[in-house]
Amino acid sequence: MDARSDDEIRADLSYLFDKASQALAARMGTVLGELGMTVRDYCVLAKAGAHELTQGELAEMALLDKTTMVVTCDHLEKAGLAQRTPSPADRRVRIVRTTEAGDEAVAKARDVIDDLYGEVLGVLTPEQRTVLLDALMKLVTHGGPLSAVEPNPHAPRRKRGA
Repeated sequence: MDARSDDEIRADLSYLFDKASQALAARMGTVLGELGMTVRDYCVLAKAGAHELTQGELAEMALLDKTTMVVTCDHLEKAGLAQRTPSPADRRVRIVRTTEAGDEAVAKARDVIDDLYGEVLGVLTPEQRTVLLDALMKLVTHGGPLSAVEPNPHAPRRKRGA
C-alpha cells in the first residue's frame, strides 16, 4: 500500500500512468486469459484486423519491439488466428492479416474488454470520462508531448551474445 498523501501521489505523474497501465493490463490479462488469449495477442490481432499493416507497422502501433512482434506473430499463426503474406510492394516485408478464426476471437475479446473498460470508467461521471479521455488523447496523439517514444540513452544495454 502506498503511504504517501493524495497530494504526493498526484504530483507523481509517472506513478499515476504506470499504476493505471499496470492495473489495467493485469485486469485485461485476467479476462482475456479466460478466452485463451494474452493482452499482446489481442492487441496485435485487433490492430491487424482493422488495417493492412506490415509486421513493422503493426509492431509500432502495438508498442512492441520487432523481436517480440515476430514471436507473437509466430504464435498467432500457429494458433490459426493470423497469417503473414509478402507485401505486393516489397517482398521483404510481411503483411499481417487476421484469419476468420482471428476475427471471431477479436470479436469475443472486444466484448469482454468493452465490459472491463465500462467497469473501470464507470466510477467516473460521463463528464469526467470525457475530460479524461480527451486529455489522454491530447497527450499521446498528434504531436502531443507524449506522442513519441524517445529512446532512453541511460537504459541498460544487453550484452552481445547473451
